[in-house]
Amino acid sequence: MSGVWLTVAVVGVGTAAIKALGPVALGGRPLPERLTNVVSLLAPALLSALVAVQALGSERSIVLDERLLGLAAAGVALWLKAPLLVVVIVAAAVTAISRLVV
Repeated sequence: MSGVWLTVAVVGVGTAAIKALGPVALGGRPLPERLTNVVSLLAPALLSALVAVQALGSERSIVLDERLLGLAAAGVALWLKAPLLVVVIVAAAVTAISRLVV
């Protein structure tokens, strides 16, 4: 077995162990309300961080380029309550057009 497959196997077993830890530790009891409130905020915070890194990051520096215009266009589309597919298309189109212009 190569080092890559060993790494994949170890990560797979670790992931399964982490997923099993919650039900085993709680034993069928519900999460405390304070913890439930925190867990409900994790997904939006993580998604926002990923979007910010992808829109502004380039290796080890902050870059303000066409991706930021696409992100702004997506924000406007979301503010106007457009469906998600329309938001993605608008963001991609604005980014592509701004790259053509510049």
